[in-house]
Amino acid sequence: MTKNATIFAASRQPVTLALLVLPQASILEVASTLDPLRAANRHLGTETYRWRVVSPGGQAVPLTCGIELPSNGPLAAAAGADALVIIAGYQQWLGATPALIRELSRMAPQFTAMGGIDAGGWVLARAGLLKGYKATVHWEDLEDFAAAHPAVDVQPDRFVIDRNRFTAGGAAPAADLMLHLIRARHGPALALQVAASFITSGRDGHEPQVSPRKTDPRLDPRVALAIARMEARLDAPETAAETASAVGLSPRRLEQIFSENLGLTPAAYALSLRLQAARRMITDTRHPLAEVALRCGFSSASSLSRAFAAKFGIAPSRLR
Repeated sequence: MTKNATIFAASRQPVTLALLVLPQASILEVASTLDPLRAANRHLGTETYRWRVVSPGGQAVPLTCGIELPSNGPLAAAAGADALVIIAGYQQWLGATPALIRELSRMAPQFTAMGGIDAGGWVLARAGLLKGYKATVHWEDLEDFAAAHPAVDVQPDRFVIDRNRFTAGGAAPAADLMLHLIRARHGPALALQVAASFITSGRDGHEPQVSPRKTDPRLDPRVALAIARMEARLDAPETAAETASAVGLSPRRLEQIFSENLGLTPAAYALSLRLQAARRMITDTRHPLAEVALRCGFSSASSLSRAFAAKFGIAPSRLR
């Protein structure tokens, strides 16, 4: 494949992806990237989609589930691939060292396309490889990513393809992205066959990563609407009465349907959302505790610490 081409175009030629997997990536994200390609090969009867796994040090990569993923070598072993896909998750800055970032920048012109899954977009942006591009990362990181990289046009989409860059928000969007690649290269019939292998249909890239109204058809739509309001107001939470009024219910009725659907009161669920968001920021970012508190709707670091310890049994400072 010529390096001025795109991998997302009709072609019967083999295509090779190199996956740079960072420590503490998710096994589901690796599988979501590779298994659709493996299934496409099975349906085609040829090894049209090819891949190799590389890692920062060339050694096996420890994943979040405790399994170590074998590696074919360091980043240099990605040379010759058509595309480089970076898969990263928690604390990507620990695996993506300054030396790795420099090597990534140096090697970038060798690839037809470069992509990132989950926090892989952070790594690309740190290397200056998303400047002037549209891109996405996991929905939990969108605000921080946009603030850290103002030259990137950040989108809340499931996956984004912009010229020779592509990014996906997580495991399920990565599978959607690979189905899109298969559809673009081999047509919709093969993409449908691959999707059927995994009992899925694939979703469009422009769809939002998180949509509470669609996540579970068993959820009362009024509960889903209330949850969406809670998620949008983590830093300035409403009272349960205000949420009830906004969705057209009395506070008593909202509490009743929350109990029926989730086994929690609206206030308890909203507090849980805020504390879960705080825990993500404490473990996955370097924000000061006072900033985490304000961004999660607590009046001070001490009020966050009390609620956090009551919920998780450990103080935020000790967890960090």
